[in-house]
Amino acid sequence: MRLKPGRPSLQQFSSLFNVAAASDDSPLTVTWLGVSTLLISDGEKQFLTDGFFSRPGLLKVGVGKIKPNLGRITACLDSANIQDLDAVISVHSHFDHVMDAPEVATRTGARFIGSESSAFVARGWGLHESVIQTVKPDETVTIANGELTFIETEHCPPDRYPGVITKPVVPPTFTTSYRCGEAWSLIFKHSSGRSILIQGSAGFVPGSLNGQHADIAYLGVGQLGLMDEDYIKQYWDEMVRTTGARQVVLIHWDDFFRSLHSPLRALPYAGDDLEVTVKAFTRYAAKDGVSLHFPTVWQREDPWLFAR
Repeated sequence: MRLKPGRPSLQQFSSLFNVAAASDDSPLTVTWLGVSTLLISDGEKQFLTDGFFSRPGLLKVGVGKIKPNLGRITACLDSANIQDLDAVISVHSHFDHVMDAPEVATRTGARFIGSESSAFVARGWGLHESVIQTVKPDETVTIANGELTFIETEHCPPDRYPGVITKPVVPPTFTTSYRCGEAWSLIFKHSSGRSILIQGSAGFVPGSLNGQHADIAYLGVGQLGLMDEDYIKQYWDEMVRTTGARQVVLIHWDDFFRSLHSPLRALPYAGDDLEVTVKAFTRYAAKDGVSLHFPTVWQREDPWLFAR
């Protein structure tokens, strides 16, 4: 049990919040919207991972029933200027990834794409079968002027809600209803030649990304700082060295029990130790000639500018 009180200050990482802002000429951009929610856009078409904006409080998540917060979803879509999407992609089926995705898909005319478990969440919200698309491991779908490949992975241990979902999830419901289901590593290859790895959780299947390439790796690091050094190092090797990524951007480190419109803060030490992760990643990045960054929420960014 981690007894260390408080949480890491983000001020100590201020120099790493330096992903380049996108320009009108950027062929592909990324906007981080908390946790593992990423808006990938080429100015013509775009897709969103997860689309989690409700961010219910810790007490409700722990002992109450949760449901999509329609007001917060509206506010976040407006702040990010999201009106239409090609698809909403669920990286796995925990509440902080999939709960809002069906509503976001409905509002933006998007396809809802994910596992069989995620599809049951969409059905519970009333999404029509015609817009629900389930995928299998190693399947590639055409999306937003590119191709997105779904590679089966694992959730970072411990997975507090393991297993699959086998019936529609109808909110409000307990957090335990949102079982992890199948988890995905996502490789997106855009028609411009740009590529990106999106890893929503700090888990891995050894060798699963062999033969895959990504210019940029967006890596979920929630809970990673509580793992031992060997695990952290293997996560880096599987995600970064295997894919040849030259830039690493850290996601899923923010305290998602408060509104995205409040100042962001790191998860408390009881649930993660971001300082441990950044310290280790800084060493690996220096050795491998990789640059390490944090994204800035709401900002349309072009991480490929660092790769030139």
